[in-house]
Amino acid sequence: MNHDTEHWRVSKAATRHPDGMVSAQSILAARAGAAMLDQGGNAVDAAIAAGLALGVVEPWMCGLGGSGLMVIWLASEKRAVTLDFQGVLAKATNFADYPVDPDLPQTLMGFPTVKGNANIEGYRAITVPGAAAGFEHALRKWGTLPLSTVAAPAIALAQGGVEATWFTTLQVALASSVLTKDPISRTVYMPDGHPIAPEASMMIPGLAQTLTRYAEGGAEAFYQGDLAKDIVADLNAGGATIAVDDLAAYEVLEAPAHTQAHRGATAHVMGDVSGGTRLSDFLAYSANHIPTPPSKPTPDTWQHYANGLNTAFRAHNVRIGRETEKGSCTSHLSTADKDGNMVALTHTLLNRFGAGVTLPRAGLLMNNAVSYFDPRPNWPTSMAPCKRINASNMCPIVVTHNERAAFALGASGGNHIMPAVAQVTALMLDFGMSLEDAMNHPRLDASDRASVRADPALGQAILNALAQDHTLEIAQRLVFPKLYACVSAVAAEGGVWSGVNDPSQPSGGSSGPAPFTHNQVASSQKDVRA
Repeated sequence: MNHDTEHWRVSKAATRHPDGMVSAQSILAARAGAAMLDQGGNAVDAAIAAGLALGVVEPWMCGLGGSGLMVIWLASEKRAVTLDFQGVLAKATNFADYPVDPDLPQTLMGFPTVKGNANIEGYRAITVPGAAAGFEHALRKWGTLPLSTVAAPAIALAQGGVEATWFTTLQVALASSVLTKDPISRTVYMPDGHPIAPEASMMIPGLAQTLTRYAEGGAEAFYQGDLAKDIVADLNAGGATIAVDDLAAYEVLEAPAHTQAHRGATAHVMGDVSGGTRLSDFLAYSANHIPTPPSKPTPDTWQHYANGLNTAFRAHNVRIGRETEKGSCTSHLSTADKDGNMVALTHTLLNRFGAGVTLPRAGLLMNNAVSYFDPRPNWPTSMAPCKRINASNMCPIVVTHNERAAFALGASGGNHIMPAVAQVTALMLDFGMSLEDAMNHPRLDASDRASVRADPALGQAILNALAQDHTLEIAQRLVFPKLYACVSAVAAEGGVWSGVNDPSQPSGGSSGPAPFTHNQVASSQKDVRA
């Protein structure tokens, strides 16, 4: 493993502001959300603005072609609500279209591989996306600003083009074999047959127009109007079986959050459809095995954390009858406002660049969420017509103390998400760490596999303790491979809001309320202060 690859230590300082905070995997997206706070909007307005902007600045992770989960803390009502806007299979889905190839290894999801990778790349890998519906649902019920205002920064970014960075080039290079198969994706991300170079302008044809049409017509336009017809026409021309009726039938699922008490605080999470149940199981294990935490984490602490994570994943794997995805590309953002509302929003295309397909008219990169489903019948996650994704690693969480906002966080990174979210949560609640200290603290990763992975920065005493009970992989926290997830979090600390994005994410950052101006589109790519 990469235990001695890099000889520097990267950390991020918390950004602080009394009137709210946005933390995201792109500083541009964080600033887009923070601009809503500056205009008098709330945490929901900020979350949707940042979410839309992320689909422009890091389209390989998320966008309106994807789906996700959201947890919202409503301060005035003293309750947390969840939104499930995950992908849904087309009504015409048929097992015969996804024959298993027994000669190929399992997919990242732990399923048999389908011939031609039809459930992983290309048009037949696409489910009905839920992001457009989920975003508008949240904004309509709990936001304060119109969608046209909230979408404005994303539209400006799409119209002006976003300057590629070396991190953009890395993401494209990693997915180049898939991107070259789609003519639009190849043109945008692989000009002249090579990954887009740093400082080149990344312009996605049709995306600004689609965002504008969505801003004007909302989810109705996206799922039932002329925009829906254009999306379906693109999909069908490429071989997808999604029909106009599939889009029109899409629904967002709203429900109260599941709660877990821990050290006097309350964690509000999604249920079994997310990593939330595993997180609750981990916290319960931690409370059981560390009834009174020491003043600071000890080697025993990390042994209990590793065992707790393994136990939580073992129970999850039994529940769903399969392994979960070992790696995927997702985006998370967290927001808070001056009134104490919080949002934890995770959304995804699943794999890096999703299906690798960019719709010719709509300019949307599309998900490859068909790979969430087992191509064999009679399993809890087996594919079926109109079936919704029912098991995901996404793990958005908001935490309150005495019914007041404490912190909100989540992460990207497939199977690594819940362990990272669990550790940041535990370090803050078990040991009273600040958000900055918890986010910069070295981590381990465990998910009921054959080994436990640990950052050597944990120290030799902790590594020795872990090695007593586990096969140990020693690996640094790097930009790539990202083995400890990518967390984005906000927290109420000392009368102000703090925000930190994971130190492994070079372009991520946090912002308090401030205007979003067009000159940021060009300049902010060179300014990635946390």
